[in-house]
Amino acid sequence: MHTPTKRSFAIVALGLTLLTSGCASQQKLADYQDEVRALREERTQLKKENRELRAANQDYEVRLSEASQKLNSVKDTPQYGELDALGIEYRNQGNDFVISIPSSITFASGKASLTKGGREALAAVARTLSKDYADGTYWIEGHTDSDPIKKSKWESNRALSVARAMAVLRALVEENGIPDEKCVVAGHGEYEPVAPNDTKSGKAQNRRVEIVVHR
Repeated sequence: MHTPTKRSFAIVALGLTLLTSGCASQQKLADYQDEVRALREERTQLKKENRELRAANQDYEVRLSEASQKLNSVKDTPQYGELDALGIEYRNQGNDFVISIPSSITFASGKASLTKGGREALAAVARTLSKDYADGTYWIEGHTDSDPIKKSKWESNRALSVARAMAVLRALVEENGIPDEKCVVAGHGEYEPVAPNDTKSGKAQNRRVEIVVHR
């Protein structure tokens, strides 16, 4: 039996050192790979959050711009007490001035004949046009809700909207002295709503005749 020598002990120690060193290096490599993976995931998450922040910022800018436009419109819109008293709405729209007359004021349901209140309302509108917008061109535009025509003689909502716009034209021209050559008539039917058609109040807002003054 051989007695272990110092040389053999040294060889064993060296082998243990190399084995331990190799295990340590593999562990360091694994730790490094885990760290790299975590950093990549963090970078991906940061990129996602950055995109979301950019989108939110753009949305805020759009809302701010719209709010500023509305505020400027309110500031610049003249006040007409006579129209207010009759329930007639009006607003600036870019370079145009829009007078919106609810059909509840001017027409019975499904009809295109002006009511007495409708004629009075249009007389007030005519006075406003003659006083402050005599140089404009007047687009008389009829609008309806989306309910299909059932019991009236009109074949479609568009036909009804055109007939109502024509009734407004005749009242303005024949009864209130608005020049016929300054007027244009259009019927949009249900295709340009200002409110959802899924509620009674929304439908009421959509049934209207608008006079768009192009200045």
